[in-house]
Amino acid sequence: MLPIDSAAATLSRHDEHRPPRSHAEGREHDHGHRGRHDHGPTAQEVPSLNRTAWMATVHCLTGCTIGEVLGMVIGTALGWGTWPTVGLAVALAFVFGYTLTLWPLRRAGMAWGAALSLAFASDTLSIAAMELVDNAIMLVIPGAMDAGSADALFWGSLALSLLLAGAAAFPVNRWLIARGKGHALVHAHHH
Repeated sequence: MLPIDSAAATLSRHDEHRPPRSHAEGREHDHGHRGRHDHGPTAQEVPSLNRTAWMATVHCLTGCTIGEVLGMVIGTALGWGTWPTVGLAVALAFVFGYTLTLWPLRRAGMAWGAALSLAFASDTLSIAAMELVDNAIMLVIPGAMDAGSADALFWGSLALSLLLAGAAAFPVNRWLIARGKGHALVHAHHH
C-alpha cells in the first residue's frame, strides 16, 4: 500500500494550478494575525473535490453495475434463491470494481502487489457502500428478486437500486478524497 504522504503530495500538486492569493487576502484579520489562514477549502477547491468524488463514484458504479447485472442475471437465470444470487452479485461487483482500478495501474507498469494494495485501499469502502444500498433496495422491492431477467420489474428495480447506490456512495467518496484517501491514492497513477 502506498503511504498516505504520497497521496498528500498528489493532492498538493493540484494546488499548483490554483491562482495565487492576492495580498489583500493575506492582510490582518479581526483577531490580529497576519498572513494566510486556512479556513477550509476555497470556493475553487470545492468543485474540484466534488468533481473528483463524482468521477470516483462513476468509476466504482461502473464496476459495481457490471458485477451486479451479471450476478443477478446469472442467479435468476439459474433459478437460484435470493441469498446465493445476492452473494454472486456482490462478489462480482467487487471483482469488476477492483479490476477497473487494477487495469490502468498495471498498464502503467505498477507491480501486482502495489496495484492490488492500492485498489483495495481506494475502492473497498465505496464498493461496500454501493453494494449495501443496491442489494437492500433489491430485497425490499416486492418481487424484484423473483422476477426473471425478461421482466421489466427486474430491470427497473435493478436500475433504481444502482442509481440510489451511486447517490449513497458519492458522499463516501467525497469524504475519503477530502482526507487524502480513496481515489485520491490512485489519482496520481492515472496520468
